[in-house]
Amino acid sequence: MSNHQNCPPDALRTTKNMKAVVFSEQGGTEVLRWTDVPKPTLNATDILVKVEACAVNYLDIHARRNRPEIAEKLRRGDTPHILGSDIAGVVVENRGNTTRAEVSIGTRIVLAPCIPCKSCSDCHRGAENLCATQQLIGFQTNGGYAEYVKAPAQNAIRMPDALSFVNAAAMPIAYLTAWHMLMTRAQLRPGEDILILGAGGSVGSAGLQIAKLAGARIFATASTTEKCERARELGADVVIHYTERDFSEAVLEETDGRGVDVVLEHVGAATWGQSIASLAKNGRLVSCGVTTGNIGEIDIRKMYQKELTLMGSALGTVAELRTLIHLAGQGKLEPIIDRVLPLSRASEAHTLLENRQNFGKVCLVQEL
Repeated sequence: MSNHQNCPPDALRTTKNMKAVVFSEQGGTEVLRWTDVPKPTLNATDILVKVEACAVNYLDIHARRNRPEIAEKLRRGDTPHILGSDIAGVVVENRGNTTRAEVSIGTRIVLAPCIPCKSCSDCHRGAENLCATQQLIGFQTNGGYAEYVKAPAQNAIRMPDALSFVNAAAMPIAYLTAWHMLMTRAQLRPGEDILILGAGGSVGSAGLQIAKLAGARIFATASTTEKCERARELGADVVIHYTERDFSEAVLEETDGRGVDVVLEHVGAATWGQSIASLAKNGRLVSCGVTTGNIGEIDIRKMYQKELTLMGSALGTVAELRTLIHLAGQGKLEPIIDRVLPLSRASEAHTLLENRQNFGKVCLVQEL
């Protein structure tokens, strides 16, 4: 990785093409192609960012496989598509947005991943994560699996000098999701017990760090002995190998039948019953995903008898992401990076996530 902060912008725009990982039809990793495509054309409020690092998310895999929004985009002939929502890089061009220091040429930035409408009632009250017409960079628009990406100037967040491009790119989706779940929605408090599912995944490992920072006692689940050990190293107080035993039984055993105050749930149907069973009286379950299915059952009587709270959580706000970037710059949060691969090996990164071989984020960078 190189820092282009002192390079004249013209030196970075000598051709009209760029290298990118693209696909024109959905399918397996074989549809991903490393090839030349035109550089993005900017609108009046856009900036052009030289991508230094782009983290890989499960959403990228779903988009490549079968997400209907991507299928519709491809059917319209809007091809090829470029994935990548977690982006850190350097501003190399803007369209008159020089009044903001964050978009001046040469500035190191991380991009907020969502593009809200800025005009609906949700946006006006600072809840742009609930905007019904928002777009996600790398999903509805082309993203960061490329040398360059365009984005609205409003999405730029200046990076602290102490924060690396790779660590910055690891934060927008996973850490923002986990922060909004635990700190904004569940309002996790010091001394509370929390159960974090899938501590080896990006949201799980981010949640583990955030819960530790909040002063909670952490119960974590993982699928392998190695991942259990990593979770302990990161500060989990109780680790449960969920392929070997029912994790709700383990939680109740460790808490003398009480259960935990908060459950971070992002798996869905396969874990829903155990997650609810793990809650203490007045417990809160917060969910952000359904990778194993959308439908979960609940015993309504137990819910009201224990006064449980079930809540959803949708990514997070730009203000929350600024807080996270600030904490990372101070060293209070350090993203868990499984490995760094060159951009041309994006298909390998997808395979790692599909096979659950990672612990933390897999990041792509320009050729090593």
